[in-house]
Order: sequence, then C-alpha cells, then structure tokens
Amino acid sequence: MIYCLTGKILKKTLDTVVISCGGVGYAAQVPVTTAEALPAPGQEGTLYTVLSVSENDVSLYGFATEDQRACFRMLTSVSGVGPKAGLSILSILTPEKVALAASSGDHKAFTAANGVGPKLAQRIALELKDKVGKGLAAGTGFTGAGAVAPPPASAPSQAVAALVSLGYSAAEATAAVARVDDSLPVQDIIKIALRGLSRV
Repeated sequence: MIYCLTGKILKKTLDTVVISCGGVGYAAQVPVTTAEALPAPGQEGTLYTVLSVSENDVSLYGFATEDQRACFRMLTSVSGVGPKAGLSILSILTPEKVALAASSGDHKAFTAANGVGPKLAQRIALELKDKVGKGLAAGTGFTGAGAVAPPPASAPSQAVAALVSLGYSAAEATAAVARVDDSLPVQDIIKIALRGLSRV
C-alpha cells in the first residue's frame, strides 16, 4: 500500500492533486479541504493516501493529514458510503466535526455533503457512533494505531478525554463534564456535555 507521497505539487484543482515523486506524477482524488491545505503548484507537499483497486478501476485518494485519511477509511466502511461520498463529507467537515456529529447522533450534519441523503446520513451516524466513541474514549481518535494506554478509571475522566480528543480544551471539557451527573454512563455524560458546549 502507498502510505504517503511527498514531492512537488504539479497541479491542483478542488478535487484532484497531481504530485511528482521520483519522476512519476501521481494523480489523487482529494476532498476540497485537502486541496486548500496543500501548498501551491511548484512547491513540495505530502499526501497521505488510500489506494483502491477493483476489477475495473484503480483509484488513488489523497489527504492532507493522517486523521483525514483514517476518517475516510472509517466513513467508507459504512454500508452505502462510497469514495465519492466520503470525499464529499470531508470536503465540508473536518475529522473532528465528523467525530462530533457521529458521537452526538447529529445525522443532519452529514446531509450537507453532496450525494448524502437523510437515510444514508442516519446510517453513518448510527454505525460510526460506537466506533468513534470507543476510539475517542481510549484516546486513539480515528487511527487507533500503536499501543493504547488503559482508559481513565472514572466515567467523568473518560468523558473529559473524549471531549479533548474532539478539539475542546481541557478546561472547557472539565467544566462541561462537571455540570453533568457523574453517575451516568460515559456516553451519556459526553452527549450532555456536548449539548452544553454547543450553547456556549
């Protein structure tokens, strides 16, 4: 598998990047957010890639970060979500926002992406909810790579760790969790804390 490509950006559009590595130009389909994050043509850049091989097609998908790539893999693991829908979702949502939408059951966030209807959006939120929740509580995010330390013992501590993984500061997460009944399950504490944070 091609893990990543580093070289000169030859061409860049909103949905395609051509990058030169070792004298070979690789064309990768990318989400808009990746195209915007990469440097201008003529400069050096890095793409984290997913190579898709089927009976009739070989396609390369590129991303600006490892989290984007891991999020794309997770999205396309959902039944009915193909590469185009995955790229479309990542064109409007960061991995952190995908995690936030999935963990809070906000399926409407996914319908803003081209090609994602209400039914598919509901399926994405439903299927990713547990995966994202477990990954964030364990502090592994989307990647789940490497050795994982045991999660904190108490439910509030796990909730704080999950909120920090979503991009909130430790102070914001701690304050939000402190306002929630600590006898509730971790997932419920996270949901209620997220609601409180969204009002701020």
